[in-house]
Amino acid sequence: MFGKVLVANRGEISVRIIRALREMGVASVAVYSDVDRESLHVSLADEAYHVGPTPASESYLNVEKLVEVGKRSGAEAVHPGYGFLAESAAFASSVTEAGMVWIGPHPEAIEAMGSKVESRRIMAKAGVRITPGTENPVESPDAVLEFAEEHGYPVAVKASSGGGGKGFAVAHDKTEAETAFGRASREGEAYFGDGSVYLETYLPAPRHIEIQVMRDKHGNAVHLGERDCSIQRRHQKLVEECPSPMMTPEMREAMGRAAVDAAEAVGYDSVGTCEFLVQDDEFFFLEMNTRVQVEHPVTEEVTGVDIVQTGIRIAAGERLSFSQEDVTWRGHAIEVRLNAEDAAHDFAPSPGTVTVYEEPGGPGVRVDSSLRGPGVVPESYDPLFAKLIVRGANREDALRRLRRALAEFRVEGIATTLPFFRALLDDEHFANGSYTTGFVAERLGGLEIEPSPPGEAGAPSEKSSREVEVEVNGKLFRVRVYSDEGDSGRGAPPKRKGGTSRRAGGGEGAVTAPMQGTIVRVLVEEGQEVAADEAVCVLEAMKMETEIRTRKAGTVSDILVEAGGTVRSGEPLVVVE
Repeated sequence: MFGKVLVANRGEISVRIIRALREMGVASVAVYSDVDRESLHVSLADEAYHVGPTPASESYLNVEKLVEVGKRSGAEAVHPGYGFLAESAAFASSVTEAGMVWIGPHPEAIEAMGSKVESRRIMAKAGVRITPGTENPVESPDAVLEFAEEHGYPVAVKASSGGGGKGFAVAHDKTEAETAFGRASREGEAYFGDGSVYLETYLPAPRHIEIQVMRDKHGNAVHLGERDCSIQRRHQKLVEECPSPMMTPEMREAMGRAAVDAAEAVGYDSVGTCEFLVQDDEFFFLEMNTRVQVEHPVTEEVTGVDIVQTGIRIAAGERLSFSQEDVTWRGHAIEVRLNAEDAAHDFAPSPGTVTVYEEPGGPGVRVDSSLRGPGVVPESYDPLFAKLIVRGANREDALRRLRRALAEFRVEGIATTLPFFRALLDDEHFANGSYTTGFVAERLGGLEIEPSPPGEAGAPSEKSSREVEVEVNGKLFRVRVYSDEGDSGRGAPPKRKGGTSRRAGGGEGAVTAPMQGTIVRVLVEEGQEVAADEAVCVLEAMKMETEIRTRKAGTVSDILVEAGGTVRSGEPLVVVE
């Protein structure tokens, strides 16, 4: 076993890995950017090294710096977590060339399964059904039109190296072909350094099911069953559960066999996940993620297998300590992702300072988090900062436990997805397990999502507040009292700050930024006539693109930003007169 491991990531996954290493008696090395200097993963690690300024491109994506830290610290291996460089064959090669062990599959497997085009070829050769699609990357939006003539709309345009909902766009008709192609290609280049895209028939309402697979360096392979990841927005998962409410033992066996075949086909030697779309009684291979998944805890809770530790042991050359016959599934587990997003306002990013953070506890409750008290969720990285996982004897038991845990979870200072999950539990389709990937798009408007309280919109509240306890007729009430800083607390009730709308704000005619972020694209020119609610630019914040729209019709008189520029919340972008 290794004596010391560098964890080349941040946030809750780094905390998870560092804790696993400590249980195994292995020393851990953390890395951090400027904004993460006081983060939990830094304080938990045995050693920590600064790797650069806040932008990921200058810190967590700096391969040369990460390798240098690994060598300087004396680390024998590098764990990439997920995100950033976790599926980078180049990073894996750099680690091994530097004399350290890569905790993940070998670079050739990453390349083969990391390319969605190549992985489709491999699975088709292995006899696994795939959705109709192009065998090679396509070069222009015209290919979308040609594909649709043969297979019909909608068409999925997907970055060859994409994942995590990035590099994925859908053309529902010919008017959306160019936009979908451009977005998928642009995100593929921005997030994965590869702007090539391919096309697939888009299944509008399937289940998204994935199979956890692991294979050691001695050729022993097993699968740990499925996770249902169908509750998602913009192809970003929000809820995962194990087992799937729709799974039959026969389909689990067939999909598990397909996942193991995929691992065998590329000589896989780590933990990974094969993702499938399930329509009626048929399943179609989607892609393989050559890393630990965000949602791995639900599988751990139901199977009792520590996936993170298993991956580390495989990298160290150990054999799997169990066979397929030893794998059993007991109970039901559900995970919800706590993102810094305002669910009541179209999931607008809401980074900032967390002023109150209190986790739930009790039987069957687990929280994987980057926080253990008040802290910061930076706008520079992914909005995910915590995961709530519950386990019950069956799905009904797990849902009851989830309701109780959500009621106990307190996060103040920023808007989060907590109100969405509380509302979700009251939806009949989710409650009976009949949901599909179209659930959020179809039913979001009918969910009664409580708005975030003042001070939870991604910016400091204009009011200060304090919590007091009041006893009325022998009953204790806990209330929060708001006041302007410095006054006695009397006066008008606090108003919710702006900043979550995607339309124009600020002065007359000025289209302003609803949040801090980077301008990805300017969509208008000076002198151009625009309609009310027309998109004028695209803003990227916390790995999510948002179209910024004007409130009124008029003529663009001034453009104050350009692609690649960083803007602050409230900053004017375009002037319409």
